[in-house]
This record gives sequence, structure tokens and C-alpha cells, in this order.
Amino acid sequence: MTRKDLSFTSHGITCAAWHIPATSTAFERRSGRPCVVLAHGFGGTRDTGLLPYAESFAAAGLDAFVFDYRGFGDSEGTPRQLISYRRQRQDYHAAIDAARRLPGVDPDRIALWGTSYSAGHAIAVAAQSRRIAAVVSLTPATDGLAGLALIARKDGVGRLARLAARGLADAATVITGGRPRMVPIVGQPGSTAMITVTGAKEAYTSFAGPTWRNEIGARHALEVARNRPTIYAEQVTCPVLVQIGEADRVVPVAAAHRMARKLGDHAVVKEYPVDHFDVYDGVWQRRALADQLEFFGRVLR
Repeated sequence: MTRKDLSFTSHGITCAAWHIPATSTAFERRSGRPCVVLAHGFGGTRDTGLLPYAESFAAAGLDAFVFDYRGFGDSEGTPRQLISYRRQRQDYHAAIDAARRLPGVDPDRIALWGTSYSAGHAIAVAAQSRRIAAVVSLTPATDGLAGLALIARKDGVGRLARLAARGLADAATVITGGRPRMVPIVGQPGSTAMITVTGAKEAYTSFAGPTWRNEIGARHALEVARNRPTIYAEQVTCPVLVQIGEADRVVPVAAAHRMARKLGDHAVVKEYPVDHFDVYDGVWQRRALADQLEFFGRVLR
């Protein structure tokens, strides 16, 4: 399958992307083919578990556009490995603009695909960009406040205090001119990582690509509570497939259901008896993908 390397600019920084053109004419119109814009979740890169989805979309007749955020993977931008939900949403908007300009793509049939953190971004971006035709929100992180509450319930408020302290120490480097202070994205229970549920490190690293690094700037702990894509849900006007892992231990399941209810008649909700990272490989990846293809076939064809 053809995979084209290309780049686009987001706020003056060059971002890396793959364009995977459709190999079927199933979705073809005079105006072109739909294109699915895919971005990864918390600290992820385009080579980490996204290609099986993107290549399957291309085989079904949908172009796919997979990109790295600024400061991650093959994209430019320094300092590296700093997560900002505002910057990532800006990058998503820039990627959409780039996808609309691709040869053979129908600019009015752009779909967004997100997983975990980016599944929340996709909701906010769709609310802000009314020309989006459809959204897939896979195991979505919908409410940072609810996410912190989940950590407090499972690990105690002491863990939140430790994360905040590391975040403050990292933020201070902006003033002192020092290097960002990093924490692992995933780690063993009791470690200083952002995600410490049992088995998370093994699961994440099992599908991690060569550009992925298990670290982010600790300052992100200070802004997690402000990342609340659920507040945008009522403004979304396109069809949305919300895919929820009912055994998810990383993001709050109840918050995902609340967001789906806010989407109202625009939402199609699918539930799976899986944990957060079970949708990147194996039988449940294939099940989630099949539901996405059915959804796209219904709303984009």
C-alpha cells in the first residue's frame, strides 16, 4: 500500500505526516474521496498503533492522513515532548487544512479520528470547524477534571500532589532557562509516570513505534484539569461514533457516557468489554475497526 511522506505547517512549525491514498473507488464522487485525519493520544506518535487503522481505511476507499504533533515523532518543534492540548488542537486544525488540499480528496468529506487524548481533541475540533463530515472518538479522554478524580480515587490525593509538585518544578524551568523536567508517560504502579495502572506500560510499549519516547514534560500535570472537550459536545453538528471500553482504567468511563449524551442524536455509541489499550491489536482492534468502517460507510458514502 502506498504511503506518502509529506509535511504541513502549524503556527510556523513543520509537522510530519503520511498520506495513504485510497485503493478502492467505493467512496469516490465527482468531488473526490473522503479523507480521515488521524492523530494519536497522550504522548503518542503516528507510528504507534495507527497504521492498521489508516491502511484499512485506505483499502476501503477512504484516504488517510496521519500526523505527528509539534515536538513529537518526526515533526519539528522544541522543546521536545511537551504536551499542550491547545497546541495539539491547533495542529489538528492545520492537518485538516492540509488534508483538504490533497489531490483527489473531497474537501467537504473530511472525517476526524482520535483515540484517548486525541479522541477528545476530535470533539473540540469538530465543534470549532463546522465543515467536518464525521468523527470517530475511540476510548475518549473527555474530561480532565474527571480524570484527576479517577486518579485520586484509585491512588489517593498524595499521587496528585506529587504530580503537581513535579509539574511546578518543570514549569519553573521556563523562567530559569533550564531543560524541561520529564516524567514517564507509562510506568509501573507506584512510579512517577503519568499512567500507572497495572499492565499499562507493557501494553503501550508492545505497539510503540520507533519514534515514540516514554517521557513528557511534567508541567502538563498542571493543565490536565483544563482539558475538558466534553464542554464542546453540544456544539458538534456531524455524526460521531463514540467507542467506549467499559473496562477502561485509564480514562473515566462515566465521563465518556456523559459526553455521548451531550452529543444527542449525533452520537452512535458502541461499548466493548475492554481496557484502554486493547483497541490497538488483536480481536478488539478488529472489532473496533469493523464498527468504524460500517459507520463511515453509512455517513460518508
